[in-house]
Amino acid sequence: MYCGYGMGYDPMYLLLIVVSTILGMATQSYIKSTYAKWSKVPLDSSLTGADVARRMLADEGVSGVGIEAIGGELTDNYDPRSNVLHLSQGNLRGGSVASAAVACHEAGHAVQHARGYVPVRIRSALVPVVNFTSNAWMIVFFLGIAMGAAGLTRFAIALFAFSVIFQIVTLPVEFDASRRAVAYVERSGLGPQAVRGAKKVLVAAALTYVAAALVSVLQLLYYLSKTDRRGER
Repeated sequence: MYCGYGMGYDPMYLLLIVVSTILGMATQSYIKSTYAKWSKVPLDSSLTGADVARRMLADEGVSGVGIEAIGGELTDNYDPRSNVLHLSQGNLRGGSVASAAVACHEAGHAVQHARGYVPVRIRSALVPVVNFTSNAWMIVFFLGIAMGAAGLTRFAIALFAFSVIFQIVTLPVEFDASRRAVAYVERSGLGPQAVRGAKKVLVAAALTYVAAALVSVLQLLYYLSKTDRRGER
């Protein structure tokens, strides 16, 4: 059975899989439960998530941003190519603390792009590179193993490193968007309950990105350690 970098049983690789699975399941469970809890708590106003996002954008002096519906739950995102916030139905039309938090977070991304936030610019520059390397690295990696070519496996790991860098750069982008969201909720007059709930929801969401970055780093370190050991032989 193939487990990790080479053929045969590798307990370290199995441990990596277990840790990655636990982290992924734990963070997804936490964000879903936190979001569900605060989705049941209404704002102290008649505003919807879309309304709050529009007000935040206006408050930040950002115009021309569209707001459209997207299917699913927790699928909300900001698309810089079309300059559109995509909000799930519950967050677009809902008037809960969770809907306001998520909508403001996505509006925070629009503000970042409008103001040329440096980590966003770096992340955007990495997108086409990562789109290629995320698919190519595994092919090169297995070719290197099959051919016994250490140079190819090292090249594959270098390609994978771009995905790790992308995950790491994503962290300040997401943290800053959440910071902007909470700051707006605090000064918007939506009330202390909205502020408390927004912090809870956005911290839970941030943990999913932290877990993803940690898993990527651990995977990279694993492959690098295997490469170093082979180089010593």
